[in-house]
Amino acid sequence: MEHFYKRPLPEPGEKWRHFKGNVYKIICIAEDTERLNSVIVYQGVDDCAYWARPLGMFMSEVDHEKYPDATQKWRFEKVGNAE
Repeated sequence: MEHFYKRPLPEPGEKWRHFKGNVYKIICIAEDTERLNSVIVYQGVDDCAYWARPLGMFMSEVDHEKYPDATQKWRFEKVGNAE
């Protein structure tokens, strides 16, 4: 998949941490047929809930003006490889 992000795309099975601390397992990158954009589907490792978010938002940098205490550069950062 061609992309325009400054880092590798998430792969199924990898674990990524949200800047607020929760860790999620990547399920897949999917296409939203209504909005015609890519979304990432991921699952909470602690609560097993499934989530979907636009890929661009998932790969974006943290808004440090809105969240000045955030220590991560990226909204989500990889913390573990696929099993």
